Amino acid sequence: MDRREFIKHIGSAAVATSVVLSACKNNDGETPIAKNVVDGQGKMTLRTNPNSGDQVSILGYGMMRLPVVGGGSGRDNPNSEIDQEMVNAEVDYALEHGVNYFDTSPAYCKGLSEHATGIALSRHPRDSYYIATKLSNFSPSTWSREASQAIFENSLKELQTDHIDYLLLHSIGGETQDLDSEQLFNARFMDNGILDWLVEQKKARRIRNLGFSYHGDVKIFDMLLRWHDEGRYHWDFAQIQMNYVDWNYAKRINKRNTNASYLYDELHRRGIPGVIMEPILGGRLANMPDYILKQMKEREPESPAARWAFRYAGTPEGILVVLSGMTYMEHLKQNIETYSPLRPITPEEDEFLMKIAEEFVELKTVPCTACNYCMPCPYGLNIPAIFGYYNKSITDGRMPAGNREAREYQEARKRFLIGYDRSVPGLRQASHCIGCNQCAPHCPQNIEIPKELQRIDEYVEQLKQI
Repeated sequence: MDRREFIKHIGSAAVATSVVLSACKNNDGETPIAKNVVDGQGKMTLRTNPNSGDQVSILGYGMMRLPVVGGGSGRDNPNSEIDQEMVNAEVDYALEHGVNYFDTSPAYCKGLSEHATGIALSRHPRDSYYIATKLSNFSPSTWSREASQAIFENSLKELQTDHIDYLLLHSIGGETQDLDSEQLFNARFMDNGILDWLVEQKKARRIRNLGFSYHGDVKIFDMLLRWHDEGRYHWDFAQIQMNYVDWNYAKRINKRNTNASYLYDELHRRGIPGVIMEPILGGRLANMPDYILKQMKEREPESPAARWAFRYAGTPEGILVVLSGMTYMEHLKQNIETYSPLRPITPEEDEFLMKIAEEFVELKTVPCTACNYCMPCPYGLNIPAIFGYYNKSITDGRMPAGNREAREYQEARKRFLIGYDRSVPGLRQASHCIGCNQCAPHCPQNIEIPKELQRIDEYVEQLKQI
């Protein structure tokens, strides 16, 4: 799809006069022009789901990184207790400021996310929010019809509701060591009849919208859309990974990924609303290298790097929700400000971000989003921490470079090695990977994890021997 077509709804008036368009529709269905919009000085932008008429906040609260007692998130510290008081306070603030879409899963926060989300939301009128959760039947022990049904029923119980507003088949397109993507999809959803059962639950109004989240083999994505075209199954929405890097470069980052431009185009031309995950690429687009951040600050000195990414993800037609997994109140407030109201990306800004994306993919980082699906490692490695330290060293310009005999190189080498030991305890470092590959099949980014760990370990060993 042509990039100009991607942002066509901004219109020539916006380009010529610097007037931006609000994402909200008036009673006549037209998009009103909002002049001199300032971030955070208006109401939360809402989008209408054409399948249900739901007025949904463009900012969706991802409940996968809930705060825990003592600080941090349930994803980073899976053995810690969820800080329910903080969850309640953040949910209250979100609802008060127009956020009404809350996305969770039985798999998030070591199985505790739905419970915490249910406690926080049940304190408010049920018609003031939309719940999205997933059929996360990843383990073979949950592939039977009865086990998958039990997951859905337990979600209702934990979320303290009699219906799910947005139910997703979780992470379609993956594969295992024993099953390819189609075999795995059939085992999880078709052979057991569970997809047909979910359709029945939708007819019974226990599910209001049925969709899927996609990672992995595009063949499965295409298959589900073909079923939609044929009338076999109707998808009310679909969740995809989209950001200004993945738009053109997802396959370049990892050949098994699919460019977001293709995914968006296929959904949009069918009128299937899109829900966006990873708008800041696991935090990497919020922590840009200094030389890239400088370019952004020259254009908008007061805008954090993450705001560019969130504005980008919310701009295209047909995008219903942009998800953000928010642990801290400061992140929640910042994201609410970004979308109250949304300032759509202009064509000129779009060209700027495409240039930034080109520079970003040249950094040779590992495309890890710290989702933790690869964990726990049976040999104790902290895989996300290893990749995170390596990536940050690259993006911050802290990798040793230049003449190896030079004092600057030796100082950078020492800083890298000391920082590595501080960030990742010795017994959890890449050197302890035996290549069992139990992690890779669970990676939504399709990273060849053992290969990348070996590459990092070889680099570290080279630094140690200098």
